[in-house]
Parts: sequence; C-alpha cells; structure tokens
Amino acid sequence: MITLAIESSCDDTAAAVLDLNLSHRHRVLSNVVSSQFDIHARFGGIVPELASRCHIEAIWPVVHEALADAGVSLQDIDLITATQGPGLVGSLLVGFTFAKAVALVRQIPCTGVDHLAGHLLAILLEKEEQRPAFPYTALVVSGGNTSLFAVNNPTDFRLLGRTRDDAAGEAFDKVAKLLNLGYPGGPTVSKLAQQGDAKTIHFPRSWLGEKSLDFSFSGLKTSVANYVNQCQQKKIPLPIEDICASFEQAVIDVLVKKTLLAAEQVGHQQVVIGGGVAANSKLRKQLKGSCAEAGLGCFTPSPEYCTDNAAMIGLAGFFQFTAGSTVDPDTDAFSRSPLN
Repeated sequence: MITLAIESSCDDTAAAVLDLNLSHRHRVLSNVVSSQFDIHARFGGIVPELASRCHIEAIWPVVHEALADAGVSLQDIDLITATQGPGLVGSLLVGFTFAKAVALVRQIPCTGVDHLAGHLLAILLEKEEQRPAFPYTALVVSGGNTSLFAVNNPTDFRLLGRTRDDAAGEAFDKVAKLLNLGYPGGPTVSKLAQQGDAKTIHFPRSWLGEKSLDFSFSGLKTSVANYVNQCQQKKIPLPIEDICASFEQAVIDVLVKKTLLAAEQVGHQQVVIGGGVAANSKLRKQLKGSCAEAGLGCFTPSPEYCTDNAAMIGLAGFFQFTAGSTVDPDTDAFSRSPLN
C-alpha cells in the first residue's frame, strides 16, 4: 500500500511516501522536512500564527517534493495519513485539512494519527533486525512530551507515567534561555555539556516516590535558575559548560532510571525511546548501557526518525487503517492527546 503521510503539528512541515504491508516489510520511499527555524529564531520561540501561515505556504511544495523523490504521483497513492493532534491547532489544521481534501478528491481512505503514536512506533521504520518485538516499554521524550508507555501492539498503547509539569525538552530550552544560548536551546545545551564536568554542580533529581513513573523537571529548572542568580549576585563568571553538563546529567539520570523501572513493573524485556530528545547521544548511550546491565534489549531510532517527521505518521496511520480506523471530511484536529 503506497501511503502519503503529512506532519504539521508544530513548526516543521513534513511529508513522506512509504510502501507498507502487513508483513512488516516497510520501505520509506521519501521523507521530506521543511524547517521554520530561521523564522522563529528571532522571536526566541515558536509564534503559532506565523507557524500556521508558513505551513500554508509550504504544504504543497513539500508534498510535491516527497512525491517526486519517491517517483510516484497522487494517482499512485492508496492511503493518506496526517497528524491529527496533539500540537498547535492552527498548524495541525493545515496538514490535516490538506490530507482530507486530497483523500476526498481522489476517493481514497484517510487516517488521522496521534503524534505520540508516531513516536511510539518510529522504531519499526528501522531494519528488521533493529526492531523490537511486541510488547515493549517506550519512553517518548521531546519538547512537549515526556511519557512512558506499554506498547502492546501497533494500535494498543497504555500510559504508565508522564510529566507533571515541564517536559524534558522544554526544560532544556528554558535552561538555554536562562543562559542566553539562543533558540532552539536544547541542542546547544547538549553540545556545551560535552565540554563540561557533570560532577561539578549537584542539581536535584525528582523521583516523586519509590515506585512512581511520573516525571517533574520544574524543580530542576528552578535550581539552575537559583544557581545562575547566585553566581551573578556574587559576580562570579558563569561556568556555562559545567552548568549544562550537570543539568543534562540530572535529566538523563531520571529518564533512564524511570524507564527501567517501568519495564520492570510491566515485565517487558525490551525498551524503546522516541521523540526529539531521543537524539541526544548521551541519553542514548546511558540508556543502552543501563539496559545491558539489567539484561534488557534497547532500541533507538535513527536521529531523523526521532525529531518530527512524516514517515512515522505514515506507519502509525497504516496500522490504524488496517485496524479499521479512518476519518470523515468533517473530523477535527485536537490539541491534547487522548493517549496522554
């Protein structure tokens, strides 16, 4: 089944074409992402109105490029999938409405995909030997979400724990803003952390109880802010690299420990990570090492499938379609995920 997928939940316009089948021999024929980084950087964050306007301008050129790269036309498409939520509603409506319109004109099925489902299944885009078997425990960690799920099959996900305040990626960006590192700050914090000493500053780890699978990063963010204020009051030069390294280590310690605890509680032998922060090299390395010590399999998607992309939306939508789920032309987008 040749599938056209569209993702426009935030500030990236993405389209992909996939060749999918029930034997799980999936092929990504094209995967195109158009970034709005330069537009939002001057504002220090995403401006929703600008994001939706940019999606309107980019949606057809991006889809056209994805079709051309795959060597197909709209007449060859059997299924259209698009992100239905969560995200910025204005941005979501551009991609989701485009997908429904094309499906209506072409008289082919369309599915609306939960963005989190895409991240939970992105690992299945890898080569067969690099994919886990069901069930597995999955950590989704990004700028908008930090959650743990039991993934029982391609359409059955059970929430195990989630953040009570800031998501991990959001905490990275807020710390970057405290340190005047620009936007987006997460990658810059991680890059500077490589030059610092994570043992120099002890920032708190929030465990929320011995068996809790929930997360909280607001206290960590406040602790970094207090440290920065103290240095400024004492007129001490900020050890930015050490702050970044110590902060990053505090986040990773919590993410890794709770992920392994979740796998233990549900009895899974395999762990998967997804979402934009899943591209963090130190997080991937520490999670793999901890899983190996615990006798667990650890699976990490390629970096291009960690950040927002349409390929994962196409795969998740295909599984939904084979389970009997499609959307009508009047189906609306949603800002909050029912999975979370």
